[in-house]
Amino acid sequence: MQNLQFRKFHRKIAPIVFIPLFLTAFTGMTYRLGRNLMGLSEEKADFLLIIHQGEFLGEGLVPIYVLLVGLGLIAMIVTGLTMVRLAQEKRKNAPKNSPLNARKIHQILAPIVFLPLFLSASTGILYRLGDSWFHIPDKISELLLRVHQGTYFGSFGRTIYVALIGLGLIAMLITGLNLTGIFRKKRAKISE
Repeated sequence: MQNLQFRKFHRKIAPIVFIPLFLTAFTGMTYRLGRNLMGLSEEKADFLLIIHQGEFLGEGLVPIYVLLVGLGLIAMIVTGLTMVRLAQEKRKNAPKNSPLNARKIHQILAPIVFLPLFLSASTGILYRLGDSWFHIPDKISELLLRVHQGTYFGSFGRTIYVALIGLGLIAMLITGLNLTGIFRKKRAKISE
């Protein structure tokens, strides 16, 4: 019963957080790939960060935007994880030759990307709120940003990490949006 409530909540908030999460994932990934691999200019990189952090809303709203987007992602992760076990049980009973579809991709990716996404979201929130509202020491701020960006993997590893986490989130968003039924054709009502 509780799984059903989590599923309903998951499905209700998915369309709400889709665009902000997609923009955040895409701009964060493009920023890192552009800066490390493509020689992206600082001006263009700064534009990507403006979108990534919600600076287009004004300086005072940046921490609120980051908090809401991050909490939206964390809510999707938590509610989604409650459904993983149910999905695994269904997969055990499913025919072995069932075709790969959005649901199956979503269920396969979820356990793989949840920890990096949770880590990225929580450290991103803590970094932004700590820097903007709580004026945390620079060492803690730098540590949070290092974890958020995967800097501990080295320069090239960080680029790969950000690309994989960004692509993982985008794949989860697209497959998840497909599961909401928004794009399904409405069945014609048969009048009797």
